[in-house]
Amino acid sequence: MLARRFAQGRLTRLPDELAVEEPLSIRLDDTLVTTTMRTPGNDFELAAGFCLTEGLLSGAPIKQLRYCSDDAAEKASFNVVTVDTGGAAPTPTPRLGLTSSSCGICGSESIDALCARLRPVTPGDISISVLADIPSRLVGHQPLFAKTGAVHAAAVFDSRGTISIVREDIGRHNAVDKVVGQLLLDGQLPATGLGLFVSGRASFEIVQKAWAAGFAAIVAVSAPSALAVDTARAAGITLVGFARERHFNLYTDAGHESVAP
Repeated sequence: MLARRFAQGRLTRLPDELAVEEPLSIRLDDTLVTTTMRTPGNDFELAAGFCLTEGLLSGAPIKQLRYCSDDAAEKASFNVVTVDTGGAAPTPTPRLGLTSSSCGICGSESIDALCARLRPVTPGDISISVLADIPSRLVGHQPLFAKTGAVHAAAVFDSRGTISIVREDIGRHNAVDKVVGQLLLDGQLPATGLGLFVSGRASFEIVQKAWAAGFAAIVAVSAPSALAVDTARAAGITLVGFARERHFNLYTDAGHESVAP
């Protein structure tokens, strides 16, 4: 589209690319569990990752993922995904209302509830030096952000700092679910020994999703919330915030005692 830019005291017209934001309804078997605002693309990963990180599968395997709706208009727009377990997953309780692209419904579960459903993650062996280097390794891996400046990224990295999966979305939590969904569909969960990078802040929900997937560490470009720090500590996850230009704050420590020179 065309936009008008004000610079050096005058308005000029220039082409501009905007990130797309559309609703996606996710069904687990016959139940609508949520509608989230997302950037279209990798919808099956998003649906699978959401059901896993929200604890809806309870270990049930996914038999099929499909676009499905009784409404002809929704079918044409590919905005409804069904996660089919053949009824093996427990009947879920739908979320009420619309999940925004900004942060989802943060704090929907207490830390005690998470502890009852999830065990602490397996400690990783990711060095301080690797954690510090992750943001710079993402340079060039976020093409949609480069075009629009309006999306978040989530990425998977290993103990050597190698980036294996990168997903972008208008919502931070959606980007994480897309990454987790890809790991799930590839049979690579739990994410033992792996780290999760997120381009924004580390909210409670981001840490919850990382815990459910089994990540050993989280590297966030911005700040964590107090609840996110408490949740990471309960999970045994190393949590890094304000990670920029090889500087960061270490909020929870799963074995790192000193910073490498």
